[in-house]
Amino acid sequence: MRSAVEFASETTHPLDVVEEIVSANEWSFDRQGDDELSVSVTGGWCEYQLGFSYSDGQGALQIACAYDIRVAKHKFDPVYLLLGLINERMWLGHFDLWSEEAMPMFRHAVLVGEGVAPTARQVEELIDIALHECERFYPAFQYVLWGGRTPTEAIDAAMLETVGEA
Repeated sequence: MRSAVEFASETTHPLDVVEEIVSANEWSFDRQGDDELSVSVTGGWCEYQLGFSYSDGQGALQIACAYDIRVAKHKFDPVYLLLGLINERMWLGHFDLWSEEAMPMFRHAVLVGEGVAPTARQVEELIDIALHECERFYPAFQYVLWGGRTPTEAIDAAMLETVGEA
């Protein structure tokens, strides 16, 4: 069976592919080393910080997409409940609370195989998924953190699909 997925050259580092995509989109980024890259992306709700890291030992490329939101310590419990409700609805990736920075974030990792980089299309899909999921659930975090809503009310409101035009 042939795979429909194309792979980059075995000599290409996975973050080189990420850097090409980021540069093509003219996003501000910083490559901290061989295995880490940070990107700033303006979304519909806020500025997102994308972090890419590669683990050669695991053969995995990870993306983390953090909201430009800080969670007060007294809101950790309702945010953790909200994260559980959100994660029940996820197909790919999951949401965490980066407790050190008190920032909610989306995380996902893909196995790329030993010495094999992902294709540009795979990286574009990874970025699209991260940004889409962050945009989709941003209102739920707003409702809990500043709207005084319970996590259940927040997820119900955030998942409401509108139909038609006003």
